[in-house]
Amino acid sequence: MTLNYIRRGAGKPLLLLHGLGSSLKTWDLILDELASQRDVIALDLPGFGQSPALNGEVSIPTLADAVTDFLTQHQLLGIDAVGNSMGARLVLELARRGNVVGAVVSLDPGGFWQGWQVAYFYQSIRLSAQLSRLIQPILPPLVGNPISRTLLLAQFSAHPWTVPAGAALNEFRAFLPTPSFTKLLDSLAYGSPQQGAPVGSIPNLVIGWGRQDRICPPSQSKLALKRFPDAHLHWFSNCGHFPQLDVPAETVALILAVTDGRYSPQFPVPSLVQPSISVEKIFIGLSAAVLVVGLVLAFGGKKKPQT
Repeated sequence: MTLNYIRRGAGKPLLLLHGLGSSLKTWDLILDELASQRDVIALDLPGFGQSPALNGEVSIPTLADAVTDFLTQHQLLGIDAVGNSMGARLVLELARRGNVVGAVVSLDPGGFWQGWQVAYFYQSIRLSAQLSRLIQPILPPLVGNPISRTLLLAQFSAHPWTVPAGAALNEFRAFLPTPSFTKLLDSLAYGSPQQGAPVGSIPNLVIGWGRQDRICPPSQSKLALKRFPDAHLHWFSNCGHFPQLDVPAETVALILAVTDGRYSPQFPVPSLVQPSISVEKIFIGLSAAVLVVGLVLAFGGKKKPQT
């Protein structure tokens, strides 16, 4: 399979993997800065962006197979790797397999939800993708307005009004309920859980987590560290599910430090017990999405009066 990708910069190779319903454009805010010090390869995963879809099963294992084939084809096995959301779980899977990637930065990984969080993840993401499909015709003015952009991104960002309109537009252009999206969403929520790795098997692994993540709440970091005991946990303050959008400068600094082998764990060690996120706050993004859908249906669907 031929995957769409961009390659920019020079130096030590670095792989970037996007999340569910996204594309390589999710890295636009940090790509140039990384490329000033790295040979950056950003992929459109199969079925997303401009890459063809997989035939049959779409899951973390099959995506990992496709990425491994890409790295083998381009003689990039052992490359340092960064992923966000579903892509963050994907780089963990690649690291777990051994001899595929080097240093790993996993930003707000999915796959560590339990109990009611599974249904919340599935339903909120499904409804958000349906919303994104509905608003495609009027997307540019919606993301161009700070108020409507805040409503649209409230589920994903800690301060959505500060996310550049172009970055928001890229995300919602890609966030659509395509066949690959639907298959992968089902697999992520209700498929096999992410397997872990024994202690001592992944020497350079950092999991970054936004303290205001409403897709994968910070409490999920406990299970992530249990399954990947070699990992250091790095907290992003004032950050939601997309560090590359909310705190781009800190994200670049973390990636470069980890892949240079000079990352120093946060000290004092941040508590794993985060302030609880109430159910009401968890559903802020979903409520905002419903509100926007109502506005679109109420005003966008009106017929012009006949003359």
